[in-house]
Amino acid sequence: MHKYKNALILGAGRSGRAAEALLRSEGCTVFSISQESTPDYCYEDIHFVPDVAIISPGFSLKHPWIEDLVKRGIPLLSELELGWSRRHCPVIAVTGSNGKSTVVKWIVDTLAQAGKTAVPCGNYGFPVCAAVMLPDVPDWLVMEVSSFQLETVQEFRPEVGLLLNVLPNHLDRHGNMETYRAVKLRLFENMRETDTAIVPFEIFQTLEKSDEKVPNLGKTGGRVSNGWIRPEGERPRGCAAGLLPIKTFGSEAGADFRFMDGRVGAINLTGTRFDNEILGTAGAAVAAVCDACGIPPAAVEKTARTFVPLRHRTALVADVDGVAYVDDSKATNLAAMCAAVRMCSGKVHLIAGGRPKETDFSLAKDLLAQRVSRLYLIGEASGAMQAAWGDAVPCDSCGTLEAAVRAARKQAKLGETVLLSPACTSFDQFRNFNERGECFAAAVRELTGNDAKG
Repeated sequence: MHKYKNALILGAGRSGRAAEALLRSEGCTVFSISQESTPDYCYEDIHFVPDVAIISPGFSLKHPWIEDLVKRGIPLLSELELGWSRRHCPVIAVTGSNGKSTVVKWIVDTLAQAGKTAVPCGNYGFPVCAAVMLPDVPDWLVMEVSSFQLETVQEFRPEVGLLLNVLPNHLDRHGNMETYRAVKLRLFENMRETDTAIVPFEIFQTLEKSDEKVPNLGKTGGRVSNGWIRPEGERPRGCAAGLLPIKTFGSEAGADFRFMDGRVGAINLTGTRFDNEILGTAGAAVAAVCDACGIPPAAVEKTARTFVPLRHRTALVADVDGVAYVDDSKATNLAAMCAAVRMCSGKVHLIAGGRPKETDFSLAKDLLAQRVSRLYLIGEASGAMQAAWGDAVPCDSCGTLEAAVRAARKQAKLGETVLLSPACTSFDQFRNFNERGECFAAAVRELTGNDAKG
């Protein structure tokens, strides 16, 4: 564990404040800057030489402040890795493009069902630095890890690492899918033969058939072979055999943990919200994680049946005259939107739009033509979405979310679903996806004339 005398913290959000509290508790002198409080920051002005710079996930490595620190040779460390380095229990880490928070919550609930204490942290739950300062040490930390946090990992090593999926997301920051996937695979970079890596079967197959190196267990990476990642080059200290075991999940016949016909092995998911093609494979991933932790399948099934969905993630707001109104405001990319559409039974009236992270909407066209009755477009992406989908699905350009809800009310029929799944960020019209989801719920309550909350 590295101790620091002087630390510069970039970002004054939850993670930045947690890092500051942790470092100050260790006697470290801390100087914090943020784009809100110190927009004109200049390194020479602070008369402070840090041992390390703790960077919040919102700062791209191309940000001028970061580039300046790199030129000066100041080490960069994410809040996630700082907190991890102070852990007192094993770690389960979950990364992926979509569905991470739901999976983290399900894992935490299942561990609790089995009599274990677990703290959710990272992008969901506590900042990691806050989690490791809790007075009671849990049996497990369950971390939701983003690609932004993985960009700067150096020693981060979970005992169980889960890559849930890799779908187009954050390409505005990472540039292309190859770079994005490589960053996601850094989750496994320092894991050892006593740990467990869990990956989708389709990704495992792709890596096994290719010559592509996986960044893992050594300076030059390794290749997938026969259920292991075999390292090349120098192995880290303590890694005798140098083989990281891989478990796979999915709906394919070859997966170690397979979702099929509503089941994952002995786990029966029929009648739960996970009995569908999207969340069923997430159930297989959770089963793999819990198996690696020694948790019985019965605990996974029981928590699936009592699972309370997170707000703004395919959560039912209300049923109005036989039409379901579903809030999936958290869907900020095209892949998440498509997943939500597939989860709906019956025809869908889809509310989409906002500030786009992607430029090519055509990949969703065939699915929308099959499953969506009408589109109600809002925000900055309305024009691009209309151009991409307008010849396949009737589109209404509604401007605002409230207008979209009212328009969908007029068109939706008994047994259909009005789904808010924007495939965009909320920042053109809202502070965040939470506010967007609350606006949707309020607009639905206006239709019903009551104050019932979803």
